[in-house]
Amino acid sequence: MYDRILLSTDGSVASEQAEAHALDLAATHDAVLHVLYVVDEDVVTAYSGDEYVDEAEGPEHGLEEHGEETLSALRSRASDAGVDIETALQHGRPAEAIVSYADDHDTDLLVLGTKRRPEEYRALLGSVTDRVLRLTTRPATVVKTEVTE
Repeated sequence: MYDRILLSTDGSVASEQAEAHALDLAATHDAVLHVLYVVDEDVVTAYSGDEYVDEAEGPEHGLEEHGEETLSALRSRASDAGVDIETALQHGRPAEAIVSYADDHDTDLLVLGTKRRPEEYRALLGSVTDRVLRLTTRPATVVKTEVTE
C-alpha cells in the first residue's frame, strides 16, 4: 500500500511520537522512509544580533546541527528496524518545503507530529502540521502528543 513514506521532523517530543509511528509503518509495508528536517528560514532571518553571541554561532548553525543530530539518530533507529531510509535537511518555510518534498519524491503518505494545545494557542500561532494539511493533496497521518504548559 505504501512504497514511500515521508516523515517530517523537528526533533521535538511530538516528532518523536511521529517518528516511532513512521518507522513502524515503513517496516510493516516494506516502504522507504524519507525523513525531512527543515531549517525554518523565518527563525533564521528573525535573528537580528551578531553572527556570534557568547562564543556560540547564530541560530542557523544551531538548527542545522540539531537537524543533523536528529537525522543521524533516525538513520540509526531505521537501521536497527531494518527500514530503508533517505534523509534530507533543507532550508525554507517548513510547510511549503514538506509539501514540495512530498511532491518531488511522489510519497504515498506524510507522517506529521503535533502537540495537542489549547484552541486559543492554535488560533494565535497556528502550526506547521495544520498548514501542511491545508496545502497537500496527499494522504497524511497526524500523530498527536499531549503537552503540559
